[in-house]
Amino acid sequence: MLLDLPLESIHKLAFKAAEATHCAEDQGKYWEMHDRLFAQQKALEPWKAHAEALGLDVAKFEDCMNTGKYAAEIRKDMAQAEKAGATGAPGFVVGLTDPADPTKVKGLTFIRGAAPFDRFKAEIDQALAGAPK
Repeated sequence: MLLDLPLESIHKLAFKAAEATHCAEDQGKYWEMHDRLFAQQKALEPWKAHAEALGLDVAKFEDCMNTGKYAAEIRKDMAQAEKAGATGAPGFVVGLTDPADPTKVKGLTFIRGAAPFDRFKAEIDQALAGAPK
């Protein structure tokens, strides 16, 4: 699961950038917009220019941005990330899905930052060892 965690305290346009990725996702270009905005963090505005560069329907993109279509969803993601212990990015929760309801995940541990592979392997192996068979 991927959660949005725009760090507004260090980048005043981070939240709008998160919205832009979701508005681009409506047209099948989430990752293209994500990568473009990440690469151009000092030149995010005007948002329309990024939509044009990616070949999006600009009117639909701008309508999405102006209505705040994804704002509540992003705020919900931010609350979930904070609840899990995330204070920055990247952050990873190692967890298991509930066998009775695969849409629910039980978080077992939180890994902050860009940890080495061995740390991920150890946490995943430990989680799998305790998983119901």
